Amino acid sequence: MRYRCDNDLEKAPPDRRPALTRLRELCLKTLKGYTESIQYTMPSYARGGTVEVSFASQKQYLSLYIKPDIVAANRDKLQGLNVGKSCIRYKKPEQIDFAVVETLLRQTVESSS
Repeated sequence: MRYRCDNDLEKAPPDRRPALTRLRELCLKTLKGYTESIQYTMPSYARGGTVEVSFASQKQYLSLYIKPDIVAANRDKLQGLNVGKSCIRYKKPEQIDFAVVETLLRQTVESSS
């Protein structure tokens, strides 16, 4: 079954769509060999059947879920954001530093599953 993540992004608030679309494009470009699907109502990217990256438009923020070890190794690059064990929360789309996101995605690809 082919999932339509782009259709789900159309349901997001208009002011968030460009950032969500850019996140998706960056995931598709960087996460080679990963399978894109919708898991827990979020665009998700799995390798070997295990979801390693996902993102969502939540009520109060945009969230990006990355493997915990990748988040931990990059906490210095995430200063000023609400960061959990594996979740990075952006209150405004403008807070997303796409160069940092690309670094996180590349490190995810390079990490063992």
